[in-house]
Amino acid sequence: MLPSDPANNARFSASRRWWLLGALLLVAISRLWRLAEVGAPDSDSVHDWQITQDMAHGDFSQLFHHGSPGFSVFYLPVALIAHRFVVLQTINALLGVAGLGFFVAWVGRQARLSGPETAGLALLGGTSLLLTFSGRDFTMSSLNLVLFAGLLRSHLARLQQPGPAALPRVALWLALALSVDYKFLFAIPILVVLEWWQADGLWRQPRTWRRVLGILAAPYVLFGALGWLVGLPWYRWLAFYVRVAFPKTANLAGRQATMSLDSTYYLRYLGSFESPLLLLGLGLAAWLVLRQWRAGGWAATRRWTVLPYLLVWAALLLGGMSLVVKAPRGLLFAYLPLAALAVLSGRRVLPGWALAGVLLAAVGQNLFRIQRELYAPLPTHYPQVAAWLRQHGATRIASTVSINLTPYLDNQQILTVITDERQLPALRRQGVQYVLLDGYRHVAGVARFDSLAAQRPVAAWPEPALHRPLLFLEHSEYTGLGYAETLAACRAAQADTLPLRLYRLQ
Repeated sequence: MLPSDPANNARFSASRRWWLLGALLLVAISRLWRLAEVGAPDSDSVHDWQITQDMAHGDFSQLFHHGSPGFSVFYLPVALIAHRFVVLQTINALLGVAGLGFFVAWVGRQARLSGPETAGLALLGGTSLLLTFSGRDFTMSSLNLVLFAGLLRSHLARLQQPGPAALPRVALWLALALSVDYKFLFAIPILVVLEWWQADGLWRQPRTWRRVLGILAAPYVLFGALGWLVGLPWYRWLAFYVRVAFPKTANLAGRQATMSLDSTYYLRYLGSFESPLLLLGLGLAAWLVLRQWRAGGWAATRRWTVLPYLLVWAALLLGGMSLVVKAPRGLLFAYLPLAALAVLSGRRVLPGWALAGVLLAAVGQNLFRIQRELYAPLPTHYPQVAAWLRQHGATRIASTVSINLTPYLDNQQILTVITDERQLPALRRQGVQYVLLDGYRHVAGVARFDSLAAQRPVAAWPEPALHRPLLFLEHSEYTGLGYAETLAACRAAQADTLPLRLYRLQ
């Protein structure tokens, strides 16, 4: 039985807290393990690092890059004192662990999880392959998890205890989240569905919805004013949304459409690269909630608990994201709810010892995948490329599609990114000395360098990380390829055993 008196409740909470801290320590170790050898997992990480460095030097021209001014401003104080990529990467990794702890602590209190159950949830969610991968980059993903946990906490509290201050608190979390990442726009339809179902009359109070709209508008006004002060159009942030939803031209990989109906992509990814407990937990939770619905209890009272609440979020995220172009990060917000559903539903049908065994087996499988996909390809060889260029006096370098070499160059070296080998003659006349034929072009689906690839390089290096299926899948949103097509492209790229090749231009 759960403890009922205050003294037992305090001991119960303290036990859960220590179990959670122990699990978070293990997750932090998995996130930081050999992090200095990772380099930049993708070009977005390097670009975000460059933007924070530029802003630290007073250049705000990329404030609205990726529709995330809040992310750059959040890291601006760090960039003022820390310039190395790995420093910001480390802080971001720890921020992701904090987001995990924020979420798990909330679920643990709501569901009265025991200490081992709380630790099991933290380990199951924290060792997700995608969350570990994104927890070792420098993008918005880690901060997103903190804000998403805050949004869920505030909104469930609003459903459980409606009041005049409840919706403004939700709006505050949503406003902060939207300033960090435009992907929180996908949370708005889910919130609308939940509010429509609740139908408790709060929205009929003019003062409430006016406060909500004012809070949501505040970041756009503030950042719009900041953009105007640094010489950007006041509407640049909103224009980014339009450009993402309705791109005028195809990208370098040829993808222009933003809608892509494929109901199996995420199911196939979850089944092959994540724990099977995520999908099993989703199905079991749906059965438990449906059974409760048919019994008439929840449907009649509409008293929300954490299990049906997270089920709604997980199911709608899985269904909604299946309508647009896809990559595993499209389900970034769903991984922790899915892990929570596995634990919350599993404890309903399994004895404690059996649930613990299942969770340990699942975490072990996750760690095996992390070793295979993330640790085994280390270390990155971009530092060796940069060292070779310095030894040979190279100051002007071109790179095909990728900017992943940038963090390892010194201040005297300039990197120019090219998207077509036909740009090389002009660069040669401008004094560019070397070109790096980067295998990242295969990941991004840009095949415009066949003649260059047929030549003899002056130096070449392996880079196993550029051959991992997860990296290709993470870019399927950019290429527009389906699940099977993306993995086929990955297998084809693996034939290039030396994907980092340098060529002399002069």
